[in-house]
Amino acid sequence: MIKAMTRAVKRATKPAAKSGAGHADIRELAQSLLGKQPDALDEEQQNVLEDIRTRNLTSQDAADIADARASYGDRLADRVAAVGGSWGFIISFMVVLLAWMVLNTDILGHWHIAFDPYPYIFLNLMLSMLAAVQAPIIMMSQNRQAAVDRLAASVDYEVNLRAELEIMRIQEKLDSEVSERIELLLRQQQATTEQLARIEAMLARQSA
Repeated sequence: MIKAMTRAVKRATKPAAKSGAGHADIRELAQSLLGKQPDALDEEQQNVLEDIRTRNLTSQDAADIADARASYGDRLADRVAAVGGSWGFIISFMVVLLAWMVLNTDILGHWHIAFDPYPYIFLNLMLSMLAAVQAPIIMMSQNRQAAVDRLAASVDYEVNLRAELEIMRIQEKLDSEVSERIELLLRQQQATTEQLARIEAMLARQSA
């Protein structure tokens, strides 16, 4: 599910590429950077190589991806969990419970018209129903948060892999340029040495 979410967002943000040239580039990048065949790459590695090939950014906000794929029920579960896990809800709930007990004990109980007298059976029933409904909703929100965490870990891995591969490419390019410079300097040194040898030979003939 996490990888499908990542693929869906990337398809929506990346331009389409020609399949023939794309596969050739991916194969070459897989061999040169990872030393693997394209079929042996996992989903994150394929995404990173595709980003390198198309020169697109790899970093993404996992929360934005999750929000884009979240259903109405997911957002409602997050909202219920956010409200139910706040101090405002706890204080309000305690106030309601205290008011319920005072109303049915001292106020309405004084006139013998209490609708839920002690031991507050109806209140216990309502609390049991609330707990039965609220607990699965909070678990749904926790499961979605765990999925977001896994997605964030996957995105972080892709970003780290992209950075490592880019550093490797830069290092290879620098090594290639340094090698070319060294070869050029060696050729220039050899040419200078040969020229000096000719000059010395010419001077030797003139002095003779």
